Amino acid sequence: MQISVPDVSTRTVTELISLTGRRALVTGAGRGLGLAIAQRLSEAGADVAVTDVDEQLALKAAESLPGRTLPLQLDVTDPDSVSAGADRTVREWGGIDIWVNNAGIFPATPALEMPTQTWDEVFAVNARGVFLGAREAARRMSEAGHGGVVVNVVSTAGFRGTGPGLAAYVASKHAARGVTRQLALEFAPMGIRVLGVAPTFVPTEGSLAVAGASDPETAEHLMSVMQPSTLGRLGVPDDVARIVLFAVSDLAAFMTGSTLLADAGDTA
Repeated sequence: MQISVPDVSTRTVTELISLTGRRALVTGAGRGLGLAIAQRLSEAGADVAVTDVDEQLALKAAESLPGRTLPLQLDVTDPDSVSAGADRTVREWGGIDIWVNNAGIFPATPALEMPTQTWDEVFAVNARGVFLGAREAARRMSEAGHGGVVVNVVSTAGFRGTGPGLAAYVASKHAARGVTRQLALEFAPMGIRVLGVAPTFVPTEGSLAVAGASDPETAEHLMSVMQPSTLGRLGVPDDVARIVLFAVSDLAAFMTGSTLLADAGDTA
């Protein structure tokens, strides 16, 4: 049975952007991009499950949001943990309408020196974790019969190669972009939209830590891409969060399968 997305033509702009009454879950929301995304969804009226592999970060982040929150420890590489987080959200709030796969890692190691374990760890979070989250979200949404939206935070690295040491990261983000497109096709009959948002590098606690721990060549490249853009300034997490808010709102109700660039025009 096909569940159609609603025609929202008669709604006001205020109604289109409002998330009042919707229940969202954001992974990797303890800091950085994830926290900025959770903040904007909460401001728009959503109840937000703030999840992170670090439970204390999730708790602290949840306390900083203006709306109703549910802090959860969630490991996106563990199917049982992802499923448990989805179930807990449904038990607490009655369902899930929005799921944002934001958690990601990007250790920088030159390809010739990269242990296989590092490659596997990056894919476990950045690609497998995206699939697990989208799958569990879609299962809950389809069971409820009301549709929903999944947003995968990809990267401009999902469109091109980038600097030295990021082979695993680039490959995993190409995979995340590909699974976004495929799941959009598979989930459409259930009324579930799937979109990607691809930010360029912006300074966060995580990206600065990676740059600081990298070899000189890799660190120089990472810092070079975190410089003022063609729009005249450095990007900040909220630049990405606002695009995610658009994607999950009814402003984007007729969009699925696309990956939206949040890069100030820097991706060739």
